[in-house]
Amino acid sequence: MSAMKTQLDEVDLSRYDFRNAENSAFKVSRGLTGEIVAEISREKKEPPWMLAFRLHSLEVYNQIALPIWGPSLEELDMDEIVTYLRPKTDMKGSWEDVPAEIRDTFERLGIPQAEKEALSGVGAQYDSEVVYHNMKKEVSDQGVVYTDMESALTEHEDLVKKHFMKLVPPTDHKFAALHGAVWSGGSFVYVPENVHVEVPLQSYFRLNAAGSGQFEHTLIILEPGASLHFIEGCSAPKYNVMNLHAGCVELFVGEGAHLRYSTIENWSKNMMNLNTKRARVEKNGSIEWVSGSFGSHVSMLYPSSMLVGEGAHSEFTGITFAGKNQVLDTGSKVIHSAPNTTSSINTKSISKNGGVSITRSQVVVAPRATGVKSTVSCESLMLDSLSRSDTIPGMDIQNDQADIGHEARIGRISDQAIYYLMTRGIAEDAAKALIVRGFAAPVAKELPLEYAVEMNNLINLEMEGSIG
Repeated sequence: MSAMKTQLDEVDLSRYDFRNAENSAFKVSRGLTGEIVAEISREKKEPPWMLAFRLHSLEVYNQIALPIWGPSLEELDMDEIVTYLRPKTDMKGSWEDVPAEIRDTFERLGIPQAEKEALSGVGAQYDSEVVYHNMKKEVSDQGVVYTDMESALTEHEDLVKKHFMKLVPPTDHKFAALHGAVWSGGSFVYVPENVHVEVPLQSYFRLNAAGSGQFEHTLIILEPGASLHFIEGCSAPKYNVMNLHAGCVELFVGEGAHLRYSTIENWSKNMMNLNTKRARVEKNGSIEWVSGSFGSHVSMLYPSSMLVGEGAHSEFTGITFAGKNQVLDTGSKVIHSAPNTTSSINTKSISKNGGVSITRSQVVVAPRATGVKSTVSCESLMLDSLSRSDTIPGMDIQNDQADIGHEARIGRISDQAIYYLMTRGIAEDAAKALIVRGFAAPVAKELPLEYAVEMNNLINLEMEGSIG
C-alpha cells in the first residue's frame, strides 16, 4: 500500500473562471464620491428621493469605520473600485435578443437550461444591470410581480419606497451604507395574498469586469398566506485585482406566508464578499435560508431573521468550503421578538490547505418573547493541519421561559476512518471524498441541485481526487 497522503484537492472552480473582454456601454470613474453617486442616479433616471437616499447613504458610509471584529478588510481600496458598469444592452425578455457573448456566458453557467427544466422565472444580471428577465405567463396571471429593481422603481414606486432598505438601513454597518449609495440591479418580487408559486424563481448575478463592484438589491414581499422558493446564484472570473460584492437582500414574509431562499455563492478568490441579508417574519410565517458558500477571498455573511409575530419560524441551513487564501466568516442571526417563535441554525464548514472557516451564530430572545424554542448546531471539518476553524456562538436570552440549545463540534478528518475504508478496497482519494460527502450530506441535500444546475460540480463530491 502506498504512503498515505494528507492532502485533498480543493473545490474545482475552473468551470466559472472564464471571462469576456470588458465592453461596457457606460461606466463611472474609479472611487467613491458624491459626484460619482449622483452620476449613477442620473444615468439610471431615478426619482429625486432615491438620489437623496444615495447621497445620505454616502455621508453615513464616510462616518462609519471598518468593522474590527472580523477578518481584515485592509486590502480593500475603494479608490480602485468601479462601482457602476452598464453592459451594451438593455434588459431582454428572450435569450435570443441578448448579445451573443453575454448569452454565451449564461449558457456556460447553465441558466437557460435550468429555466427550461425547473424554473418559473429567471433574471440574469451582468455587471451592474439585469440583461435578461422572464416569467411564465401562468405565474404572472396569478398577480405575481417578478422584475428587476430598476423597473420596480418605475412601475411599483410606492412599494419600493415603503420597503427599500427598511430592514437593512444604511446606518446598520459601513457596507450597508455603501450599498445604499451605489446599489444597482437586483430583483423585485411581490406575491399577492394566498398565492402559491409552485415552481421556483431564480436570479443569477455574474460579475465580469476586473476591479469592479456589484451591488445588487433583492426585495421580496410576500403577502399573508403566500409562498415562494427563490434561488440566487453568483459567480465571477478570477483576476489579480480586488473585486467587491456588497449586495443587500430584504425579505418581508407576511402572516402565515412561507419563503424558502436558497443561495449558491461561487465568487472567485479575488472577491471581497460583504453581503447583507435580512428577513422580517410576521405571525405564523416562516423563512428557510439555504446557503452554500464556496468562493471569495474574504466573506462576511450572516443572514438574519427578525421573528416579529407570534408563532413565526426561521430555519438556516448552511455549508462553506474554505481553501487556500480564503477566510469565510459566515453564520446566521435570529431575533425572537414575539412569543412562541421557533428557530434552528444548522451549519457545516470544511477547510483545507490553510483555509480559515469561522462560524458565528447569534440568538436573541426579547423579554416578552416567552415560549421560544431555538437550536444551534455548528460542525466543522478540517482536512489538514494547515487549516483553521472557529465557532463563535452568541446567546442573549432575556427571559427564563425559553428552550435554547447549542452544539458545536470541530475536528479533523480521521486517519483511522481513511485506513479502514482503504482496507475495504476503496482508493485513498475516494475514501476521503466519501467521508467528506457523508459530513456534508445533511446540508448538501437541501441545496437546490435540481434547479441551480450551474452549481452541481461544487457539491457533487464525486469527482476523482476532489471535493467538487
